Amino acid sequence: MLQRADEAVKNARSIAASEPTELHVGYSPTPVAEILPKTLRAFQRKMPNVRVRLHDWSNQAILDGVRDGRLQLGLIVRPPKASSLRALRYEELFQERVCVAVAPQHPFARRRAIPLTEVAAEPLIGLTREEYPEYRDYLSIIFSKVKQKPRIVEEYDSMAGILSSVEAGTGVAIGMDVFGYSFGNRVKVLGLIPKPKPTSIGIVALKGKLSPAAEKFWQCARDAASKKKTH
Repeated sequence: MLQRADEAVKNARSIAASEPTELHVGYSPTPVAEILPKTLRAFQRKMPNVRVRLHDWSNQAILDGVRDGRLQLGLIVRPPKASSLRALRYEELFQERVCVAVAPQHPFARRRAIPLTEVAAEPLIGLTREEYPEYRDYLSIIFSKVKQKPRIVEEYDSMAGILSSVEAGTGVAIGMDVFGYSFGNRVKVLGLIPKPKPTSIGIVALKGKLSPAAEKFWQCARDAASKKKTH
């Protein structure tokens, strides 16, 4: 009995030693602002010995990081193209309404929804083309049915930079409902007419068996997203 107990202890120690003490997760801060703190709290309760290291990267950088092993998981905006999913496991967590963000003093701010034709006539603030090419592609899709194309007057490498410029009255920005959650009354978030297809926020990892820590984080993110949907 003592020998078997000793072997069990050794096995447990070897399993603990093989489990990584750090979990590297790529993320886009603004889209996951509502679910990430809840995910981290739940994960820390269940796996207190694993430290989560967050990496604020673009969608493409997150996908590259997952593929080459620098990241174990990624929280991304919009699913990867089918051709990119061959080696990846992806699950949609929730959807966000696409909207326009304006300064509180902007003439649009007194309205609930703005036609895309009117938004296209406004100076637009966007993400940098070099780091976020998928954002520029997304804008092209949104404004594809509008004759007048938007004029991008400033570009930033983060949503925080975009929203600061919007707040200053430099222009308007295409974003998501979560802008209101992240930036409060600094900007007004308004609907678009016609309504664009909602944006999908999901989680991605390499296909195959995940480590216990990565699997637990995935489950915590799924749980946090499901509670968000009920609100």
